[in-house]
Amino acid sequence: MARELMKWEPFREVSRLRREIDRLWEDFFGPSRRAFEPITEAWMPAVDVSESGDKVTVKAEVPGMEAKDIEISLAGDTLTIKGEKKAEREEKEENYHLVERSYGSFIRSIRMPAPVDPDKIEAKYKNGVLTITCPKKEEVKPKAIEVKTG
Repeated sequence: MARELMKWEPFREVSRLRREIDRLWEDFFGPSRRAFEPITEAWMPAVDVSESGDKVTVKAEVPGMEAKDIEISLAGDTLTIKGEKKAEREEKEENYHLVERSYGSFIRSIRMPAPVDPDKIEAKYKNGVLTITCPKKEEVKPKAIEVKTG
């Protein structure tokens, strides 16, 4: 099988790379998308899940929201947090130079590491952090067993 040698043209590769970068730049700032417009794509709040002997605690960062805009439900062993962070904007004569804050609806489902009692779940919202305390069911709480001698 004969192989054909091709002449290497470095400027052709540079030109192709330039076209690709121009296309990416056009996709981001082009006429189909206004630059520096808030991104309304789905976002997820950061979540911490911790477990102690008698409870599972879930903390979610949802700054800029009100407690009435957050829904919490438990189905089986899955805790679901839903909400919507609304954009508050009055654009009279404001020219944005940078927009990084996220807005829009979110839904976050977390599988509980242990069975919890749905009737005793409590949720508190303070300083942008939602704390959900889920007491474990009685049968899964660790029970100390005394070891007797003799």
